[in-house]
Amino acid sequence: MTDYVVYYRVSTERQGRSGLGLDAQRAMVEAFLQPGDTVIDAFTEIQSGKKDDRIKLWKAINLVKKTRSKLLIPKLDRFSRKVSFISGIIDQGVELVVCEHPNVNTFFLHLLACFAEEERRQISERTKAALKAAKNRGTALGLNASQIASTRRENRRKFAMENADTLRMAVTKAGSISAAARWLNDQRVPTATGGRWHPQTVKNYLDSIQADDQRSAFLQQS
Repeated sequence: MTDYVVYYRVSTERQGRSGLGLDAQRAMVEAFLQPGDTVIDAFTEIQSGKKDDRIKLWKAINLVKKTRSKLLIPKLDRFSRKVSFISGIIDQGVELVVCEHPNVNTFFLHLLACFAEEERRQISERTKAALKAAKNRGTALGLNASQIASTRRENRRKFAMENADTLRMAVTKAGSISAAARWLNDQRVPTATGGRWHPQTVKNYLDSIQADDQRSAFLQQS
């Protein structure tokens, strides 16, 4: 039996409102917890991982110290990619537990933090290099990004309509969107990108199907 204070983080307001990213983090926590474990409280922060001034995190840490519990986070890179930040938390005597690395001790958490920081640096460098190369080729970056986003939305819409019967059956059969996501994974039904289903993924596709149905009904009435 272990007492935990859970900390979630998403980077943007949009992710916070939609649940994008949070559903996957919550699923990791649910899978990690054992019978008899207690979640004293959970805090969700909408903040860039580059910033250290996180009000919800410090509230979570204060509660951990007060209750002598452990701070549970789904993924280390969702927590921070800065070695100094992670080390500073650990140095305060806070026992940090990471769902994706359940058996990792403090020493290896420091090593993982080093890897995460280096990965962030490399991603930043690759992104800058790619943008510079695109700009040198004369690519209109803003327009290109808009066109890519539009193409992705259209591809998701087509996928949703092609699999509308399967998605509706999954929700009806399972009884809820969360259960439908589990059922689709169990049946090895691929998503549009070939990944796993999450509750928010199912909801997004169902919303797309509903919107398309409404458009069709409107056109028929016109």
